Amino acid sequence: MTTISEAFSAGMEEVRKSWGWFLTVGILLVILGCVCIATAKTATTVSILVFGWILVFGGILSFVNAFRAWTSSGVFLFLLSAIIRCVTGYLLLRHPDAGAEAVTMVLAVLFVVGGIFRMAAAGVIRFPRWGWTAFAGAVSVALGVVIMVNWTASSAFFIGLAIGVDLILDGSSLVGFAGALHSLFKEGSYKAA
Repeated sequence: MTTISEAFSAGMEEVRKSWGWFLTVGILLVILGCVCIATAKTATTVSILVFGWILVFGGILSFVNAFRAWTSSGVFLFLLSAIIRCVTGYLLLRHPDAGAEAVTMVLAVLFVVGGIFRMAAAGVIRFPRWGWTAFAGAVSVALGVVIMVNWTASSAFFIGLAIGVDLILDGSSLVGFAGALHSLFKEGSYKAA
């Protein structure tokens, strides 16, 4: 009979063997992130168009679901959801620049409000090293204000830039994880405590 420790060790060995896959995916994500940053305006437009198509398809599915639930009392909610999704998706597909402006403004407001709450919570709770959280909140508020002040100009590239930075960070974390797997868990050297 296999013990939990042996099963865990076998599972870790399987993960360790996949370090090359994690490294490859991480490098590809970093490259894709750099491409998104280099072509931030195009990446923003593509993101809005993809979001528009997702809403249209979601609206179609909600519409189909409304007919399947025709006898239930929730049919009008399904129809309303379908209409809102389809119309919003259509508008994003028809006017991606205006959609980018709207999404950018929502993100700017989210940064400001989230940053204010983060600063307030850090100041009230005063957990260990709360100053860093308050600082992160202040940076978030400043970023939101800068985006709002330059709203129309920043909406053309901000979403693509944000997606690019996110891809680079995700890719970098996978590269780091792959390196840790490769160096820490040499073949057969890992044993569960």
